[in-house]
Amino acid sequence: MSLHVHRNPDGTTTGRNDANGFTVTHAEEEEVKRQLYEDAGWEYTPPPPPVPPGFHRFSLVHDAFRTAGFADERYAGLRARPPEGCVPVDRGSFALQCERPGRTLVDAVAGTVAEIRSEHGLVMNGLGIEKPHEWFDTDGGNGYAAENVAHLVLMAAHRARLLGYGRKDVVRLLDATGIE
Repeated sequence: MSLHVHRNPDGTTTGRNDANGFTVTHAEEEEVKRQLYEDAGWEYTPPPPPVPPGFHRFSLVHDAFRTAGFADERYAGLRARPPEGCVPVDRGSFALQCERPGRTLVDAVAGTVAEIRSEHGLVMNGLGIEKPHEWFDTDGGNGYAAENVAHLVLMAAHRARLLGYGRKDVVRLLDATGIE
């Protein structure tokens, strides 16, 4: 079953359930999602309230590629003393659900990753985004698109290390793109 949601030029949102052709258009995106979930027989959970100004909500995941679960001993200290604003969650691997301050979402993620590395010796290597190729939006740099950027950078850094590349190699590649 495949559910699709897209924003229309007139500001409305349309959703479609490919399994049965159910289609709904509404002014509020969450109402479209609720109706799609109801049609599919799935439980709908509304999004949490917005975070305060200057804070960002994100998940950090330590994906040990299915070799370790949430209860793994290496996470004991982090489960007992997570960074302020973060709560440990079991997502089949160890994860933290965080609401942290930062000028941007990427700043908040970077600060949290650095704190965890410094205090617990663990490098979180993702944001739990399963299909990063399916995103594209212009959310001002702090929404879903920003989560994808942070996720991909963390994942790239982790995989580069596994392949024997160091910080200078990754920075050289970033610098080669001309990003300012």
